[in-house]
Amino acid sequence: MRIAISSVAFLAILSAASAFQPSALRLPVTSSVRSSSSSVVSSPFIIQPSAKKSSLYMASEEAAVPSTGTGTATIPNEIFNLVKSIVGAGVLSLPAGIAAFGNAPSAVLPAVALICIIGGFSAYGFSLIGRVCSYTGGQSYRGAWSESVGDETSWIPAVTCTFKTCFAVLSYSMILGDTIRALLMTCGIETTRTLALLGVTGTTLLPLCLLKNLSSLAPFSLAGIAGMFYTTIAMALRYLGGSYKVGQAAVKGGSKTAAAAVPAGKYIADVATNYQPQFGNLGASAALSPNVFILICMLSTAYMAHFNAPKFFIELKDNTIKRYNTVVGTSFGISIFLFALIGALGFLTFGSASSGLILNNYAATDGLMSLSRFAVTISIIFSFPLVFVGARDGWLDLLKVPMEKRTDSVLTKTTVAILSGITLIATQLKELAFIMSFAGATLGNALIYVYPALMFRAAVKKMGDKASKGLKREVPFAMFSALLGVGMGAIGTKMAFGLL
Repeated sequence: MRIAISSVAFLAILSAASAFQPSALRLPVTSSVRSSSSSVVSSPFIIQPSAKKSSLYMASEEAAVPSTGTGTATIPNEIFNLVKSIVGAGVLSLPAGIAAFGNAPSAVLPAVALICIIGGFSAYGFSLIGRVCSYTGGQSYRGAWSESVGDETSWIPAVTCTFKTCFAVLSYSMILGDTIRALLMTCGIETTRTLALLGVTGTTLLPLCLLKNLSSLAPFSLAGIAGMFYTTIAMALRYLGGSYKVGQAAVKGGSKTAAAAVPAGKYIADVATNYQPQFGNLGASAALSPNVFILICMLSTAYMAHFNAPKFFIELKDNTIKRYNTVVGTSFGISIFLFALIGALGFLTFGSASSGLILNNYAATDGLMSLSRFAVTISIIFSFPLVFVGARDGWLDLLKVPMEKRTDSVLTKTTVAILSGITLIATQLKELAFIMSFAGATLGNALIYVYPALMFRAAVKKMGDKASKGLKREVPFAMFSALLGVGMGAIGTKMAFGLL
């Protein structure tokens, strides 16, 4: 079965673009996002100052105020950076999400539809956050909540962001344990997943996380998107070339029962039995089963970049809502296309045997896929500290440790403690699909669907009579998105535990 790439691309762009309502609203942003004390990554937890901290910017779509933001990023730059933020290693678990409800090739059809739909709603949530920042002057996720819903409950999104980044670091550790072990096996070195993870953590991750200035690591993050594009091409070549087909003997009989022999793929003999392709009769109709929520919640993790939405809005040059939505719609459209393609290719190659990290299914002797493992490993290693610092600073913010007390000694002890705990958990957990679906069902759904809708409703309510009719009409749809997130989260959490 082949996926028509042009059709998937069209659905992806249409789904993301249709999530937005045009708006001419333009409001000022007075300052850029403050960076963490030891990182080039902005913190989503700190309430940033604004020109009118205690007041809500009042404007309507009919009487737009010209943008006075100080951002310098162009639309192409923002699109590239947002795609880079969205398309991470989490996409490699999507084939397992499809395998959670289906085992026949036709299961790809509803899966691609879901990838497009969830991507569209995720893009809408990302857009809402930026728009709330424009209405309120909020400079961070927590700041947008404080200026709209209220400062007294701003700890809620702060806690959610902190735990979500911790889950991201945990998934990175789990992927590194698998990929480094596979790379060592390619070189003829036998080792366990635990030793591989402990080795890379002690020799590489810990020193990188202790760096005072992470700006030198930023260029290496480019390897992430390059690695994903390469992996997509490599997976397509292996699927189209039949390198992992299971051989079948010829069947003798009449014209209706006879079947020619199917030669085994080049690398199938080098794949463990539990990772070899397995297909059955559960096709498109299987998407009606509750297990489909495992894929849906995985997507909530895979699309997660929402705590950086204020940063993208503020740093955009001439940051009008229209220009911002162009960035969001195009970026999510590209990401949806890649997600659909990688998810489909992995599942169509391995079926119900698709691993939570699809690279595990490919033979260690497969040079093309070994290079993909290497690219993903390098990407994660140098992205790891950037994400980890967000988790560490989140905990320090929640513990109300003032900036002046975050000495080198405190940062070192906090880094060692958090990294040790996450590494220990990663050595015990092997099912990446569970982490992706559970984190998406709980934290991801809240950050993508629920919180943006609540902030948008509160912002429009504070506008009073100055809010346009279009904004007032949009509030019910935003709240529908929130209720959808709650429903998906409740069912997805239950289904996620079935993966253990």
